[in-house]
Amino acid sequence: MKIVMAVIKPFKLEEVRDALTALGVHGLTVTEVKGYGRQKGHTEIYRGAEYAVSFLPKLKIEVAVASDLVPKVIDAITAAARTGQIGDGKIFVTSLEKAVRIRTGETDSDAL
Repeated sequence: MKIVMAVIKPFKLEEVRDALTALGVHGLTVTEVKGYGRQKGHTEIYRGAEYAVSFLPKLKIEVAVASDLVPKVIDAITAAARTGQIGDGKIFVTSLEKAVRIRTGETDSDAL
């Protein structure tokens, strides 16, 4: 089992969710985060004054999946979240040692 964590632009959430649903991924966790990467923020003009915005709003999506599904999940997220512009995001994959469904007590892949 693996956890696939993707940091994406907020307006791409629906496309990513639809792509994961098409793969049969049943659940995901979404967190609002702020990020700082190679784009180094941007400037905004508000009421005539210019402001530097260093941390840009992003969404972090976490999905727990079986190990054999990871390449398909990565491809789906990449295709759905790509805009071709700087700041499209990143995907991280980590190992998941144990999962337990609280309601039923199911463990590991049965809990996913």
